[in-house]
Amino acid sequence: MAGPILTRKRADPIAGALVEARKHLGGQPDLAKTMAQRILAAAPQRLEAKLLLGAALRRDNDPAAAIAVLAPLVQANPKAWGLQFELGAAHAALGETDKAIAALSRATSLNPQSSLAWHALGDQLAVKGDSRGAEAAQARPLPGSISDPLLQTGAKALFDGDLATADKILKDRFDLHPTDVVAVRLLSDAAMRLGVKDAAEGLLRPVLEAAPNFIPAGHAYAVTLLLRNDHQAALTLLERLLQLAPGAAQSLSLRGAVWLKVGEFEAAAQDFALSLEADPDQPRVWLSFGHALRTLGRQADSVSAYRKSLALEPTLGDAYWSLANLKVVRFTGEDLAAMDAALAKDGVSDDDRAHLHFALGKALEDERRYEESFRHYAQGNALRQVMAPYDWAANRDYVRRTVETFTAEFLAARQGCGDPRPDPIFIVGLPRSGSTLLEQILSCHSQVEGVSELPDLIALATKVSASGDAGAAGDDMRPPGDHYPAMLRDLPPERFAELGAEFLERTRIHRKLGRPFFVDKLPNNFMQLGFLQLILPNAKIIDARRHPMACCFSGFKQNFARGAQYSYSLTDLGRYYTDYLALMSHFDAVSPGRVHRVMYEDLIADPEAEVRRLLAYCGLDFEAACLKFYESKRPVHTASSEQVRRPLFTEGLDQWRHYEAWLSPLRDELEQNLLVI
Repeated sequence: MAGPILTRKRADPIAGALVEARKHLGGQPDLAKTMAQRILAAAPQRLEAKLLLGAALRRDNDPAAAIAVLAPLVQANPKAWGLQFELGAAHAALGETDKAIAALSRATSLNPQSSLAWHALGDQLAVKGDSRGAEAAQARPLPGSISDPLLQTGAKALFDGDLATADKILKDRFDLHPTDVVAVRLLSDAAMRLGVKDAAEGLLRPVLEAAPNFIPAGHAYAVTLLLRNDHQAALTLLERLLQLAPGAAQSLSLRGAVWLKVGEFEAAAQDFALSLEADPDQPRVWLSFGHALRTLGRQADSVSAYRKSLALEPTLGDAYWSLANLKVVRFTGEDLAAMDAALAKDGVSDDDRAHLHFALGKALEDERRYEESFRHYAQGNALRQVMAPYDWAANRDYVRRTVETFTAEFLAARQGCGDPRPDPIFIVGLPRSGSTLLEQILSCHSQVEGVSELPDLIALATKVSASGDAGAAGDDMRPPGDHYPAMLRDLPPERFAELGAEFLERTRIHRKLGRPFFVDKLPNNFMQLGFLQLILPNAKIIDARRHPMACCFSGFKQNFARGAQYSYSLTDLGRYYTDYLALMSHFDAVSPGRVHRVMYEDLIADPEAEVRRLLAYCGLDFEAACLKFYESKRPVHTASSEQVRRPLFTEGLDQWRHYEAWLSPLRDELEQNLLVI
């Protein structure tokens, strides 16, 4: 007898077509849209095809059309998380924040495992002003979240151009496509976490062109512009974002950060205040507000702002360090206990731990508990050294190459090159050598404006060396390449004048008072002394110098978060100071009289004589106001902001001697290099 007849289930051609169409959703959304429309022509009630069409329309930069398709589907199927997510993402692309939050909240409730939905929700909460809600949404430990190592691996592969690996991880594992505005936002955050800001900018620029009302992408792009020191572009973008969402806390705080960078401290304080009025639950904005207030000389208000940031985030080490760095705040026993408790907590970042150790070092120094104080300074520096190691051999090699390049003959052959305007006065040297004091003195002269520490000279040197050509693109703070400065020999003379003019144009935004001269006091500009002389031959150069033990130990306990990796080790500090002296001595020999030197100890001992010498070198008449620098109300943006608001004092000259028992690595390095201590 024959067995039972087996029936084969017929294949669903619509299901197959949907599978094919979905393959194009990430890379070719226009094709996915066309295929979805064809499917709907054959099966007009097919829910999956309608969802596919809405998703394709959103990815094809037509969020309004996507909403027209998705909204009725959501109403009919409120528990379909994918529909809620797509609808929320479409509203977000149009800048409809409240509607986006409602839909994305439902999506995360229906599917708590979607990292993409949580990240998108966090973006919208941030736009709305709910900073804590945004942070909580984007900090969830989910597969595909920013902290997921596999997602970071996929993102790095994307940024490195390894598309096969990137696709396998990002697309196959997490369904992330770099053409989707919501996915791009998550990937741009991954890029920033990985320190690849150029990749973040490259991802975000086309998103903003395609979806100009997508405010989170605008915020992220403004951050990349700020990091690249493209301040005017950042301000222009933030103005537009504030037109889209007036009073948005995040836009205001970002604009405040830009104002800080360009020296508009009153505007910065105002924007931070408005941001905190919209959302007072922002510990890091309170911190930035404190920085602005400190710069303006509003000391009590700055202390209050720092304290408010700590009330919101008790482990925020930067706030404790900012209080310590005022140099006038004495911590209480409760403060010491709170800092110890913060260090004992799990999950505190190394950056916060470093700040806490430095703050405790200062607190214990004030109590004359020097051994405990030194232990905390050393622990803070050890953490910094792991985060940002220093290559002293590379620095010494750079000094060697500089000495070999900038001979007396080389400089003489290029005499008369560069932009002849005498506007800039550069103060160079090591940090904590009195450079802020000298800037304050000079800025009290009626012809001089202090503009603090500018990144533009090193940025121009990096630009010149980027591909061996002065016209090459590039504008960051990486050190110039190994072929620099020797490659300057091959530049035509007219390029030096162009570069000098570019420096003056780039720094124009920082000059507010219309005075003929301005002071750039970035200390490590001494590394570009030869380049400086070529592009700005009539600029004044002042070397601020201090006793090597006092200077180096003051740097060791200062907690430089970046740009001074040599300061994290006593031995490296000794090496760096030695390199500095070698370079300055070389330029004294090949261009005698070009650099004016001010010894900090001499300035303290006889201020009027030293100030008269300084002004004479700058070609300025003596003005008595320069001796009363502490009466100036000008903003001061650096670590010595409170010290230069006091008359000169001598008690800081020998503070290092309290720690002499633990400074042998520094002393040994200096003595080994024939420096008399």
